[in-house]
Amino acid sequence: MSRFWRHAFRLLYRILALIDPLVRRWWRRFGIGNVVELTVGRRDGGGHRSRLIGLLRVDERRYLGHPNGHVGWTRDLGAAGEGSLRWPREGPRRFQATPLTPGDEREQAIRATGQHPFPGNLVYRLGRRHVRAAGVFFRLDWLESAE
Repeated sequence: MSRFWRHAFRLLYRILALIDPLVRRWWRRFGIGNVVELTVGRRDGGGHRSRLIGLLRVDERRYLGHPNGHVGWTRDLGAAGEGSLRWPREGPRRFQATPLTPGDEREQAIRATGQHPFPGNLVYRLGRRHVRAAGVFFRLDWLESAE
């Protein structure tokens, strides 16, 4: 794991958290690349957590992940085992989440980070060695439609 990339990804995600209200307004109106809204129940039972996150596609499979190891939403998703995704102007879609272990499927998900909108795609590519060492990824399997 790289100390530089650990700090760089922390800084990147802090900046995204600060501008989240502006990004959400834009996302709701126009969409942003592969960005969806993830909602997952909190581990402590204190309601739900919502984050804008890039949905990765490899063939017919879908993945979510974080490049810097576990954070709040990945811990919540791991504990809940399921969540929902929403696209702009659409209802939510429920899924079951399976953590990926090292291997070919996880590597494919990591390579798919090039699908993120700029500059995320570039940052993930430059930090790929760190993402391989520290990243947390989940495969999504769709459940029945959420109402």
